[in-house]
Amino acid sequence: MSWVFLILGVAAEAVSHVALKATDGFSKPGAVALVAFGHLCAFVALSFAMKGMPVGIVHGLWAALAILGVNLLSMLVYQEHLDLTTWVGMGLIVAGVLVVNLGQGHAH
Repeated sequence: MSWVFLILGVAAEAVSHVALKATDGFSKPGAVALVAFGHLCAFVALSFAMKGMPVGIVHGLWAALAILGVNLLSMLVYQEHLDLTTWVGMGLIVAGVLVVNLGQGHAH
């Protein structure tokens, strides 16, 4: 169940970060409310994910997956496109976070 909460937390975080651009410097109340609600949902979901997974693993996976989620959503919502070099760089960041967090093992 921790993985479900982790994915929900990543999705909420990605949506709220993409919505942050729509706040136009926090001048649009509807977008600001979406950002605040998204962050609240993300942290609640992550707290439930941490009930069954170590903090470092949850945080590392959340950060890595959020990078991908935000970029994919901004491509859909804002038609932002990144060049291949940027995608490779982000892939290396995600891979590094995964290796560090999953490779260290953990005890319950």
